[in-house]
Amino acid sequence: MTSPADPFTTTGDQELGRLFQGFQQDLEALEGLRDRIDSVRGRGEAADGRVVVDVTQAGTLVGLTIDPRAMRLGSDRLAAAIIEAAARAARDAEQEASDLVAPFVAGTLLDGDRTDGARRR
Repeated sequence: MTSPADPFTTTGDQELGRLFQGFQQDLEALEGLRDRIDSVRGRGEAADGRVVVDVTQAGTLVGLTIDPRAMRLGSDRLAAAIIEAAARAARDAEQEASDLVAPFVAGTLLDGDRTDGARRR
């Protein structure tokens, strides 16, 4: 009795082999993208650069620098500056992640910049 053909064997079918090789390359590229997105960091500043916040792509605070001169702002204004810097950092991280993903979604239904008249959902 013969065993069923391995669906991933491309012996004898050049077109299938080419398609499978392309799939493997795409998969490797996506794995690399995942690693790059995991390393995305955003930075935001407020209060004339006296407050600096660093966040991950998920928005997790990973750094906060408060210049001693920022202490003169008072607690309410300092808190507002931290929130402002964090929001800027989150936007920065979002933009960096978006820039990384853009080549992978260009021309697909996920492409938010489509100009072919397709409706976004």
